[in-house]
Order: sequence, then C-alpha cells, then structure tokens
Amino acid sequence: MAETNVTVSRHIKIFLRHMIHTSKTPAWTWLVPVAGIILFVVATALGFGEDFANSLAGIVIAVLLVPALIGAVFAAVYHAEDAAHQTGEPIGTLILTIAVTVIELALIVSLMISGKASVTLVRDTVYAVIMIIMTGVVGLCISVGGLRYREQRFDITSTKIYLAVLIVLASLTLLLPNYTMSGPEAQFSELQLGFVSVVTLALYGVFLVTQTVLHKNYFAGEREPSADVVASKPASLAIAIGFLSLALVAVVVLAKLFAAVISVAVTAIGAPFAVIGVVVALIVLTPESIAAVGAARRDDLQKSLNLALGSSLATIGLTIPAVATANIFMHEPMTLGLEQRDTALLITTLAASMLTFGTGRTNVLFGFLHLVLFGTFIFLVFVP
Repeated sequence: MAETNVTVSRHIKIFLRHMIHTSKTPAWTWLVPVAGIILFVVATALGFGEDFANSLAGIVIAVLLVPALIGAVFAAVYHAEDAAHQTGEPIGTLILTIAVTVIELALIVSLMISGKASVTLVRDTVYAVIMIIMTGVVGLCISVGGLRYREQRFDITSTKIYLAVLIVLASLTLLLPNYTMSGPEAQFSELQLGFVSVVTLALYGVFLVTQTVLHKNYFAGEREPSADVVASKPASLAIAIGFLSLALVAVVVLAKLFAAVISVAVTAIGAPFAVIGVVVALIVLTPESIAAVGAARRDDLQKSLNLALGSSLATIGLTIPAVATANIFMHEPMTLGLEQRDTALLITTLAASMLTFGTGRTNVLFGFLHLVLFGTFIFLVFVP
C-alpha cells in the first residue's frame, strides 16, 4: 500500500513538473484555482457562514475569499480565450461566452440558494452589466483611444447589429415586464417568462451565427493578432480545456462562500441591495474590460467593442433563460421590470450609444459623455 502511494505521488509530481516546463501557461492560472478550491474545503470544514466575523479563522477566510474568487475568474477567462484561440470560430466564441455565463450564473444562483438574494437580483445584475459596459467600459475605451490617437475607426455595421440586438433584448427583459398584466407587478408570469426566455435565446443564437459564420467580416477589424500573443498560448487544447474546467469549478465553489460575505457586507454598511448586482457584474466583467481597454490602447477599437458589446448581449441572451430555467425548480419570485429612474437612464444610454456609434469614428468627447452616464449610474445605485 505504501509503495502504491509513493508511486502515485511520484506520477503526480512528474505530471506537474511536465505541465510547468512544457506548457507556456502562466502558473498562476492553475495555482490560483487550486488554492481557491483548498480554501473552500477548509472553510466548509470550519463551518464558514454568515457568522464568520465571530472568529479569527472566519475573518481570514473572508479576506482571502475575494482575491481568490477574482483570481479564479481571471484564470477561467484566460483559459477560455486560449481555448477559443485554438479552436477558431465559431466554437471559440461559444467557449468564451459559455465560460463567462457559467461564472455569472454561479454567483447569482449561489445568492439565490443562500436565501439572501432580493427578488430584484437578476434584474439588478443584468442592468448593471449593461450600464457598466455601455457607459463605463465603452467610455473608458473611447477616452483612452481618443487621448492617444485623437480619433479611432470601427465597422459601423457591426455596432448597428450590436445595438439593434441589445435594444430588443433589453426591452423584452427589463422594460416589458412593467407593462404586462398576467403576472405580479414588474414580473412575468411563468408562461411569459418561458416565452421571453425562448425568443431571447433564439435571437442571441442568430446573432452568434451572424457574428461567427455569416458576416464575420463585419466584426473582424483590420488588425491581426500580434505574434507575441499567439506565441504565449499553450500547445495543447486538452490542457486549456482542463485548466478552464478547474478554474470554473473554483469559481462555482467560491461563489457559495461569496454569497455569505457579500450579504453581510451590504447589510453592515446599509447599502441598497442593488449594490450586490453591481458587485457581481464587476467581478464577471473585469477580465474582459481590461482586455477591451488594452485593445483600445493598441488602436484596435473594433476588438474593444467586440469584447464589450458582445459581453452585454451574452449576459441577457444566456443569463435570463438560464436563471428562468433554474427558477422553475426554485419557484422564487423574480422582478425584472426596471424602476422609472433606471428606465430613463437606460434609454438615455442607448440613445447616446446610437449617436456615438453612428459615424464609424470616435473621439474623446464621446468617451467622456459615456463616463458621465457611468458616474450617474453608480451615484444613483447608492443614492436612489
């Protein structure tokens, strides 16, 4: 028995040494998820819950949890992008989209299961994703590019497609519930929710086919991937998929702990529950947002818009149907209709975006305009 254990241990060490030396994957992209899973096991063994502040171990776990979760999210997105690069389109886009959606669903469903989620959590998260992307990320990308290059260009047809799909998806999921009569106020009935989920998923599916198969040239831009980016990718697709699965497992298990921490934190500072939706959105969007801003700095605004606007469509097109499916088993009330204040800000943002993307050229003024809307959104979250 002892010899068997030694043999297994030796094989594991050889495998890890092989992974480190033969793969070009940065070590943190699998060490952080492993550390996150270990943290979850330790927290579970210690009975980590909402009373974590009553013990030193609980406080230590809570402090380590946030960087571990964010690190696991970054690792998952890294490996998803790596797998997407190796598989090509349209499979690559699907891998990246599904990975990001799994991360978002893990956070939302964990909060719902914990019983601490408000009935507006899904609405708040989807709305926050749209506003953060369409005002914060887009505004920052255009401002960075405008300050560095004065003016940047992009394919106007692609942005029209993004905005057209976004307007329809946002209207069906966030505005229409305020005007239906079959369900409670600002909520769909089960039949309505099922119908909207199906048409939402169908519309997003047609968009994906358009983006990755039928009209790839609209979204391709004029720049090719740099040689250093391509060279930094691991040689094996199996390794990328394996590491992606490991990172997603870490995100899912850490999300359970995060649900307890965020609910206690929001209650402690007396913040509105809408803050939880903003925090979830920020965690999910941070990796793609950094990549989008980096592309704008390299004068590749088309890639920035693909990353940013594509994320907003995926959030509605996949998250709403997935949560609706989960809700069939959980039977939790789900308010989707926006309040009048948020409706006005959403419509203003969409109208401003139509003008920003209407000419195929941008400058710093358009970027600052979107950042003003982003600041207004964040302010109204805390001072509704």
